[in-house]
Amino acid sequence: MHDVPYFDAFAPVYDLVMPAAERAPLTAGLANAERDVERVLDLGGGTGRAARALGGATVVDASRGMLERAAADDLPVVQGDVGALPVRSDAADAAVVVDALHHFPDVPAALSEAARVLRPGGVLVVREFDPSTVRGRLLEAAEHAIRFDSTFYAPDALQNLLADAGFAAHVVERGFAYTVAGVREQRSE
Repeated sequence: MHDVPYFDAFAPVYDLVMPAAERAPLTAGLANAERDVERVLDLGGGTGRAARALGGATVVDASRGMLERAAADDLPVVQGDVGALPVRSDAADAAVVVDALHHFPDVPAALSEAARVLRPGGVLVVREFDPSTVRGRLLEAAEHAIRFDSTFYAPDALQNLLADAGFAAHVVERGFAYTVAGVREQRSE
């Protein structure tokens, strides 16, 4: 369950203390899709911050409390583990992960699942925090201090993890908050 119990407890006040997701970096990442983007999944989407920034997406999260908040905003929700998504293969054109990847208990499994549920040419956009920056090291220390089991990746390391999962990946934006986009490649038959 990883950090899910913390998020269930934190759900009622989450949107009061967390900033809204930024639309511009997500849009820049989604522009890498090699297909029209109609169906978007917000993986580890919690209360739907990214879904709201994009004007709608299906929020997938393991925390029932967070999903209740997303549903209250009329966002479609699916409860499930990102490492075993309850979504059929080739079901979406894009997926986003915003400020959540570091909480996933099995990042390679989650990225493989994202590749499975995306149609060929679909894009996965990950917005994360760089632990090699001063602010990133402070954030990592703070999350560990409050007992989150977080694992942060630098942009190039995350790009490599996306490539290992079957994405043609590149870093879209660098900095404390960074964006990596990966286009799902054709599967070998």
